[in-house]
Amino acid sequence: MLPEISKVKGIHPGAILKRALKKIGLKNNELANSIGEYAQTISAILNEKRGINPNLSIKLGKEFGVEYDYFMVLQASYEVKKLQLKKPNSETPDLKKIRKSLFWDTHFNTIDWAKNRKAIIKRIFERGNDIEIKEIIAFYGKKAVSKELKNIKNDFLPSFKYNVNKYNHVL
Repeated sequence: MLPEISKVKGIHPGAILKRALKKIGLKNNELANSIGEYAQTISAILNEKRGINPNLSIKLGKEFGVEYDYFMVLQASYEVKKLQLKKPNSETPDLKKIRKSLFWDTHFNTIDWAKNRKAIIKRIFERGNDIEIKEIIAFYGKKAVSKELKNIKNDFLPSFKYNVNKYNHVL
């Protein structure tokens, strides 16, 4: 009834639990009564406002006939993914390798490198040199850069197309 952990890693356990309850037609207060928990606790988990603790993971494991650590593994995986997604916000590429003049229209020191990823990748591939392009690929990762480049449709600069083709083998 519950999906394999490898298929749902990084998803909040509440989302998995909500889906399972819907499939079997069980309401959250019925589940709460069945496992001896407060309905508010189950509701908070289903709404992804609260996480799973070891005691609750054991109760849910018994209820759904899965390993007792099933929901704890989901919780840990979700927490790790959440931290990974936040990580780029606190990091920047090696700014010594990127010319400030590429970002003439903004304050270089206040660039949000995570939020503006697509625009930054576009700008670097339009106007950047090999060192800058390699630094951006190293910072965001090959997969992320490749994905963003595929989604850029409105670029007419020949240098952009040239650099995309030049680094296509790397991505």
